[in-house]
Amino acid sequence: MESSSVLARNNVKISGSGARPMMFAHGFGCDQSMWRYIWPAFGEQFRTVLFDHVGAGRSDLSAYDAQKYSTLHAYADDIVAIGRELEFNDAVFVGHSVSAMMGVLASVKAPGMFGALILVGPSARYIDDGDYRGGFSRKDIDELLDSLADNHMGWSAAMAPVIMGNPDRPELGEELTNSFCRTDPAIAKAFARVTFMSDNRDDLSKVTARTLILQCSDDIIAAENVGQYVHQNIPGSNYKLLEATGHCPNLSAPHEVIAAMNDFLDAR
Repeated sequence: MESSSVLARNNVKISGSGARPMMFAHGFGCDQSMWRYIWPAFGEQFRTVLFDHVGAGRSDLSAYDAQKYSTLHAYADDIVAIGRELEFNDAVFVGHSVSAMMGVLASVKAPGMFGALILVGPSARYIDDGDYRGGFSRKDIDELLDSLADNHMGWSAAMAPVIMGNPDRPELGEELTNSFCRTDPAIAKAFARVTFMSDNRDDLSKVTARTLILQCSDDIIAAENVGQYVHQNIPGSNYKLLEATGHCPNLSAPHEVIAAMNDFLDAR
């Protein structure tokens, strides 16, 4: 039986004075601090909820079990457990990168819990499959995972700035590098495998919540065609191509993200 321990386990932080909940979920190698430029803008309208996935940030690392967390469903179950503990109804879910698909799964698992999904840089599948282009071959992903397993720090230092993009702002890549390096190497390896091997294409059509896809250009993790695929397969979804580049507009272009979120929420 889940109890308030789920709030401690996932390092849940609640702020804001609004009645409607807005939950923020971070991506691979990150923690809730990646939303620090976004969530304060919604504190008057919403009850903002931030958390760390088990195995990340200041979550209870002793609660991490590689077998349990071998699929995105376990992470989605944690989202639902937090939502039930905090009595979510018609909440807004904001998910970055792999957390976008966790939000998709959570919204299907608990109908009514989330009235809106805002998916930032989502991908339903990273590996190419027939006519589908996810951006990576299976060989690419195998090499990525092998490199991460062999040299976590070196992989982080090399990959984080590329994922972040915005080479004219090296401090952004440095922040993501440091975030990656703080992650336990064994957990990072396992979470990367879950992330890059996942296939949630069949789940998209099950979404009933209002949905906004926020897409960047020059995103090596989720290219424009990947975001368009998510948009085309979530019924009635909205799609916004940001001027921001790279994979982390929550850090590189927070004002643009906030404006796009407000436009979507105001149009309700």
